[in-house]
Amino acid sequence: MADDATTELMDDAEIDAEVEATDGLGSPMPGVTPGGPAFPPRMATIPRMFSTQRSVEIRNRRRSVRDVYHWLLTTSWPLFGAIGLVVYLGLNTLFACLYLLDPHGIDHARSGSFADAFFFSVETIGTIGYGVLSPKGLYANAVMTAENFLGLSFIAVSTGVIFARVSRPTARVVFSKNALIVRYEGQKTLMLRAANERANQILEAEVTLTVTKSKRTAEGQVMRRFEDLKVTRSRSPLFALTWAIMHVIDESSPLYGETLETMDEEGLQIIVVLSGVDETFAQRIHARYAYLPEDILWDKRFADVIIYDEDGRRIIDYGRFHEVEDFRWSDPQA
Repeated sequence: MADDATTELMDDAEIDAEVEATDGLGSPMPGVTPGGPAFPPRMATIPRMFSTQRSVEIRNRRRSVRDVYHWLLTTSWPLFGAIGLVVYLGLNTLFACLYLLDPHGIDHARSGSFADAFFFSVETIGTIGYGVLSPKGLYANAVMTAENFLGLSFIAVSTGVIFARVSRPTARVVFSKNALIVRYEGQKTLMLRAANERANQILEAEVTLTVTKSKRTAEGQVMRRFEDLKVTRSRSPLFALTWAIMHVIDESSPLYGETLETMDEEGLQIIVVLSGVDETFAQRIHARYAYLPEDILWDKRFADVIIYDEDGRRIIDYGRFHEVEDFRWSDPQA
């Protein structure tokens, strides 16, 4: 999937450019210019995975009414409340106009009064029934019956959606703003850390690291490839405070030989996904984050968030969670 635009890999573009731009039979590959760049022109910024704003425009997408429920679950609370209010007022306005078609259909209401018809509709749709206004005649009772059915349905659906939004378990896991490449236990290591911001615990926590970057096939097509990064400890029976997530960069690592320049050229991103069972909800929760090349730092290490007071009690200072310190080490590959 070539959805992330990246710059040209100059070393590859200079090798067999004409062969890579053809299908092997001498015909140019679609969208590939012989001798041209290996990758599309790089965007001003690489779209971050899991961004709150969609970075890719989707066209000709088939929409379904079933997606409305998903949209109602994921939209913001202010927008959800505004939509509910508009639908509620719209239904009452519609039925108020239907009641007005019979000037004498509402007993004890002023003839032709939209306000009386509207508030009678509010009483009906909410099954309030103060006993002052009441329907009179076959037409008014038929409209009241239809409104009562729609009102009960509206309240039932609204209650279900609100309950689903409130009861949906969410994770409050924070990841460090930067990923570091440091020397750890004598090995070049990619390191980042996560913390549980809640006071509860996440049971059977698991973490995965994946690197995604643009690669060019032998046929000249640019593909978005995903490769797993082996984590030194991918599972924790109990995740309560912090977790140092590490990947050793050796000869078998997809990050072996990568530099900041090559990462930027390939549009590289490192994706971390953490999941586990929230002990409060007893349901599985997920958290994820993506690191761009500019988020990866060399010659740094994380500041220690564990401090001790005068009585020797251990204190976790989340105020230093994202802080890094200088850490010099010599790289044999340099």
